Amino acid sequence: MTYVVTDNCIQCKHTECVDICPADAFREGKNFIVIDPDECVDCGLCVPECPEEAIFAESELTTDDEHFLELNAELAKEWPLILEKLPPIEGYQSWSGKPNKLAHLER
Repeated sequence: MTYVVTDNCIQCKHTECVDICPADAFREGKNFIVIDPDECVDCGLCVPECPEEAIFAESELTTDDEHFLELNAELAKEWPLILEKLPPIEGYQSWSGKPNKLAHLER
């Protein structure tokens, strides 16, 4: 099992979860972060740290969010490791809580 970053993170990209991760499993894109499933140790420490409630255990993904498991794995191979907390994206407040942001993901 792994943990998965989902739609709520897109255009917000808080990174509190990165600081708490003992496995250095997070990878950073321009407007989204993902968890590398090969590095995740399934500890769940990142879940309560995410202010957007965007991180879920693989087993807890809804049918609508299952595709994020594959997307996290794919992008983790392309994006660089992130090891420290950074400020969220400028203007994230206007995106916070909005659904269906996948079309805005910048690869």
